[in-house]
Amino acid sequence: KTRLAIAKLLLEEPNLLILDEPTRGIDVKTKSDIYHLIDDLTATGLSIIFISSEMPELINMCDRIVVMNQGHTTGILNRNEFNQEKIMAFATKEIG
Repeated sequence: KTRLAIAKLLLEEPNLLILDEPTRGIDVKTKSDIYHLIDDLTATGLSIIFISSEMPELINMCDRIVVMNQGHTTGILNRNEFNQEKIMAFATKEIG
């Protein structure tokens, strides 16, 4: 379903794709296929906002991670900066 939904979106030739939990509830093989598709799409210049609650997925797929807490941006990390500890520190940062 996820691959089909992405394929339908690509028919519109977007400049930006927003994927919210695109691999939630799918098997490992399909998850891998989606990762490869995302890599292929970004290689063509398509920008993708990838929203996920799976931290290893974010670390492996993203070039930049924007961490939010209660609707506020608490941190922005580039690939060479992020790891689970830094992401969690921003995710639990007190707002106010």
